[in-house]
Amino acid sequence: MSTGTLTVAAVDDHAVSLAGLSAMLAPHPEIQLVACAGTVVDLFAGLSSTPAVVLVDLRLADGSDPFDNVSAIKAAGAAALVFSALDSPYLIRRALAAGVHGLVNKAAPDTELVDAIAHAATGATYATADWASLIDSDPLTGQVDLTDRQRDILELYAMGEPAKRVATLLGLAKTTVQDHVDRIRAKYAAAGRPAYTKVDLLRRGMEDGFIKGPGDG
Repeated sequence: MSTGTLTVAAVDDHAVSLAGLSAMLAPHPEIQLVACAGTVVDLFAGLSSTPAVVLVDLRLADGSDPFDNVSAIKAAGAAALVFSALDSPYLIRRALAAGVHGLVNKAAPDTELVDAIAHAATGATYATADWASLIDSDPLTGQVDLTDRQRDILELYAMGEPAKRVATLLGLAKTTVQDHVDRIRAKYAAAGRPAYTKVDLLRRGMEDGFIKGPGDG
């Protein structure tokens, strides 16, 4: 790690989390927490200079998309590091799609967070043993590989739309939609995760981050 001080800001709308973060970083003088805010927009509105790293929670009260938040942080010239409970495959996928520099669980020790900040500040990707495959690859670990078209169809169909309606919305033939649904089911069956019903497909889609879960906004 560099001997210089690294400036860090945090986006989290829970005061307890921000207080805990401050306490975690206090024993590490090489890390300076310069600002905290409840949204990415508010954070940069109140900053006079860009920090090296911005820590951002996956779930924020404004319902903002992690993809948009990570993208905004990077566009501002800072490294984006997710600091969150990491309990939503959908939100994790959104952050990864935006090129986040790393994922750190809020339950991790302070030494891991400091190490992640140091890596992110250099522009490198921070990858723990648990999350390396999530950062370095797509699809997420253990999920099936669906095409973009199949993801679109899965989301609409699994959320309750009949095949005919899905076809109309996507400009496809009903038989094409049904063929894709059959292929999706075959992929899940081959992965040892059968999806016989729409409810099964909805569950698999949420597990793999293709569909928002109940708490994903």
